[in-house]
Amino acid sequence: MRRSARRWPGSAPRTKRRSSAARHRAADHQQPAAATQAAAPALGRYEQEVLFGQLWRRPDLSARDRSIVTLSALIARNQAAELPLYMALALDSGVRPGEISGLITHLAFYAGWGNAGAAATAAGEVFAARGIGAGELPPARPALLPLDEAAEARRAAAVAQDVRPVAPGLDRFTTDVLFRDLWLRPDLAPRDRSLVTVSALITAGQVAQVPFHLNRAMDNGLTQAEASEVVAHLAFYAGWPNAFSAVQVVKSVLDARPD
Repeated sequence: MRRSARRWPGSAPRTKRRSSAARHRAADHQQPAAATQAAAPALGRYEQEVLFGQLWRRPDLSARDRSIVTLSALIARNQAAELPLYMALALDSGVRPGEISGLITHLAFYAGWGNAGAAATAAGEVFAARGIGAGELPPARPALLPLDEAAEARRAAAVAQDVRPVAPGLDRFTTDVLFRDLWLRPDLAPRDRSLVTVSALITAGQVAQVPFHLNRAMDNGLTQAEASEVVAHLAFYAGWPNAFSAVQVVKSVLDARPD
């Protein structure tokens, strides 16, 4: 059975420029889906009162960033049924179609090809319904961002020491495809690409990879308050155990960084 459609109040046609205040009205969520209300009234209450009544209104992450974090979590967990709702919210909150496309492509490498394929199908339906065409999406082969040769050399050397003797193919693809191609695509800002990665890693419970990517995100502009709020936000979309597992790892990163 298909879920009852939900709509974000104040959403406007894509062609109409939305003010910052209008974007934050995404938190003014209407009644929960009828199916949710019928099967789990308490879930509907928490969704309306806590999820959208409190969490999405907290100031430490913008509605745009919350949309990026949420989409990353849903794709990492292959929860495709929720994607149309949250992709619409993302567009209404200032995430560009090309950024959604880039987010999906990025997560093929960090959450698996099948999860990204399901997300691409959902995005295609949302884009078609909004009249978003190929001209608003990033090309398959764009001009890449400049590579920080020194930083990449350090990263590659560290990975090669442990990975190359065991899985030389993984070492080669990590260097040639991930960090010399995917990470240099301009469809996501470097800060946002790291935010997507950290969100997916916490969602999947793979916190050992978080320090590298969280440091990279903060080097590119993610603040300590934003990093902390990502963990709180993901408690709702990835589950409390995954959020709690990430706390000490995130704390170690924040404690080690200069004020």
